[in-house]
Amino acid sequence: MATVRDNTAENRYEIAEEDELVGYAEYTVDGEVIAFPHTVTLPGNEGRGVARQLVEFALDDARQRRLSVLPRCWYVRKVIVDQPGNYLDLVPAESRAAFNLPVA
Repeated sequence: MATVRDNTAENRYEIAEEDELVGYAEYTVDGEVIAFPHTVTLPGNEGRGVARQLVEFALDDARQRRLSVLPRCWYVRKVIVDQPGNYLDLVPAESRAAFNLPVA
């Protein structure tokens, strides 16, 4: 069972299995905006859905914290595109074109 947490000291969300880090999503917060520049799945953990679980947690947390999202990381954009009904509204409408996201 994977666990995800916000490691505020490192400015990243982390996903671990049996207390072993398997991936992370870096972020920066500026006011009411969180930007995700990079997501990493550590070697040997690819293709198991850990990155998606991690990013979904991060996006859900951003919503709970009422933060707008700037998805600079290609994988964060992919999760948003794959689930626009769940996450597209987190990206400000005026910023969506810059990330090749649907405007509506």
